[in-house]
Amino acid sequence: MADKTEEIPQNARRVFVNDVDKYTSKNIARFLDLCVVGASLVDPGEADVEEDDDRLHDEQPKLKGATFQIVGTVSSQTEEKCSFIAEEYSNLKREDLRRHLMKCDVVIYDITQNADQIDEAQWAVSALHEEMDQFSGPKMFILLSTIMTWAMTKPADKDYPEFPFTEENYRRRKAHPNFHNHIGLEKLVIKLGKTKSSQFSTYVVASGLQYGMGEHLFHLFFKMSWLGEVSQVPIFGDGSNIIPTIHINDLAGVIQNVIDHKPKPQSFVAVDDSKNTMEDIVKAVTFMLGPGKTQNVSKEEIYLIRDLTQTDIDSLLLNLRIEATYLKGNFNIQWVSETGMVENIEQITEEYKQTRGLLPLRICILGPPAVGKSTIAERICKHYKLHHVKLKETITETLENLESCVRIEDEENDQSEAHEFLDTLKENMNQNEGRLDDQYVIRIMRDKLRTKPCMNQGFVLDGFPKTYEQAKELFTGDEEPEGLQSKHEKKIIPEFVFFVDATDVFLKKRVLNLPETVVEGTSYTPEQFLRRLADFRERNIEDETLLNYFEDLEIHPEHLEITSNDDSEYLLVIEKVCKKVGKPKNYGIILEEVEEEERRQAEQQLKERAAQRAEAVRREEEEAQKRDHRWGEWNQQLEEVRRQEHDLLESQSELLRNYLMKDVMPTLTQGLIECCRIRPGDPIDFLAEYLLKNNPEG
Repeated sequence: MADKTEEIPQNARRVFVNDVDKYTSKNIARFLDLCVVGASLVDPGEADVEEDDDRLHDEQPKLKGATFQIVGTVSSQTEEKCSFIAEEYSNLKREDLRRHLMKCDVVIYDITQNADQIDEAQWAVSALHEEMDQFSGPKMFILLSTIMTWAMTKPADKDYPEFPFTEENYRRRKAHPNFHNHIGLEKLVIKLGKTKSSQFSTYVVASGLQYGMGEHLFHLFFKMSWLGEVSQVPIFGDGSNIIPTIHINDLAGVIQNVIDHKPKPQSFVAVDDSKNTMEDIVKAVTFMLGPGKTQNVSKEEIYLIRDLTQTDIDSLLLNLRIEATYLKGNFNIQWVSETGMVENIEQITEEYKQTRGLLPLRICILGPPAVGKSTIAERICKHYKLHHVKLKETITETLENLESCVRIEDEENDQSEAHEFLDTLKENMNQNEGRLDDQYVIRIMRDKLRTKPCMNQGFVLDGFPKTYEQAKELFTGDEEPEGLQSKHEKKIIPEFVFFVDATDVFLKKRVLNLPETVVEGTSYTPEQFLRRLADFRERNIEDETLLNYFEDLEIHPEHLEITSNDDSEYLLVIEKVCKKVGKPKNYGIILEEVEEEERRQAEQQLKERAAQRAEAVRREEEEAQKRDHRWGEWNQQLEEVRRQEHDLLESQSELLRNYLMKDVMPTLTQGLIECCRIRPGDPIDFLAEYLLKNNPEG
């Protein structure tokens, strides 16, 4: 739990908000924290002082008097606490939650983002209803539901289906199949509020799809456009479905009015006046932030987007015409975006970038030739995810784009400014041996810096401009620096300028040591390099140098010295640059990239393990083959030994057999016959004596 250190006024109204760390609840809590109780009861036209339009985006000191004290649950405990939350609770048991709810004057439950909160909201409103007699004062329960509980409502007049629904059609509303639990809770909340409304009043606010303050549901399209990684932003389906929407701060204003007015009706629809289609919204977003091009894809492709939940998908495919007639006629809302998202897209996109800290970084790297500007620029671009803008590559890219445009125009028998500009550039290059006059170079580079990618993420301008005059024309046209007030031109002027330098001796030695294969066809041949280096030094000792230009604009260049060719030298330079520039102001390594990298590493590990297993199997098979071969050879050798032994025994036994058959067996046989005839008492002794007497050699 985290408590505010400042003292809360005794007349503050205590407001509970669930999931106060999530998009919807957080913005409602932030809004109410800036409000005075009863402020929406006063007509702004009668106010003595007109409030600034940007009051919701700045943390302002609270006015004296009754204020809202915000407490609430968080889905996950983090070290970072919201300054507008007096108390945060996490992992509460139901009894502890009941105790906190009983201390609050207003309880707000949002179920638009997390359907898991439906059960808790049902328990909370039922628990409070049971404790009505124990209330120290009147309490209010506000259920923030979704317009999806109206999604399948049939038109009252079939002949005029384009007529929008209003709150009068409340009892005929029909929910989307995936939102039956939402509408069930809505009915329960309305029912419990009818028992004793003076003591316990309940309200249901059916919110349109929310946008603004960094985006939530529409974030996919904002992010895709801002990153510029796709040439065409997808529209799922034909895009003709009408999306009821409301700015998150306008929704918070509706909640404020419900608290202040305590209206008789218990159910409201909270949408703006727009009837924008999905196509209108996506085209507006990508025109402001991205390539300005869209493509229709099948509805099924939306299921391939990992960031979208089923609730998000159902909401984005909604097609519903509905009007918020009650709040228009009875509430006092200081609209941020009454006419809708498309009409206010410039404000919304600026709000998106500011809220998420997606601010462009504009950096310029200057220095003599061969000092390593491009190496440093590439590393800065990689670290900050910026666009590397080099003169030669930009001119080549521009010519290729113009050629492409002209080919399309020729196919359509149409000629425009692109055709004329391409002819002008080619003619100028023919007259100048392949080079362009400064006026065309300036125009090409300015157009490059004005592209959406450079305007969104930022850029590193590598080695350009080269002179005071070029800088003046590129960033301010013909005006003096003091006259630089053009909004568009201010967005392309570098915020940081780094001047990378080295001694002439070092630079000459570096170029002379380059391999011929690297030098060939470049401006690093000895003659060209020495001329370029001399020109650079000469330009930077004049009264009006390029660095003077930036100094005049109070953009003070940072000087960086290169003294060796070691990579560690560049690491130190990049470290100094990062210290000066600060943290990245974009998405950095986004979740998809982290997951993709993890997936790539997992796949790589699986491949390595599979390769290791395959290698082990191969080695085992090879060893088995070798064992079989060795076993075969051994068996063959053993068989040969046995055969040789047998042959030896056979040759030796033949002599013995001949001897026995000739000299032993006849006498022995005769002795055995005699023994059998006589049958002596000791046959062995008899046979021995017989053989001794009848020995042929005896």
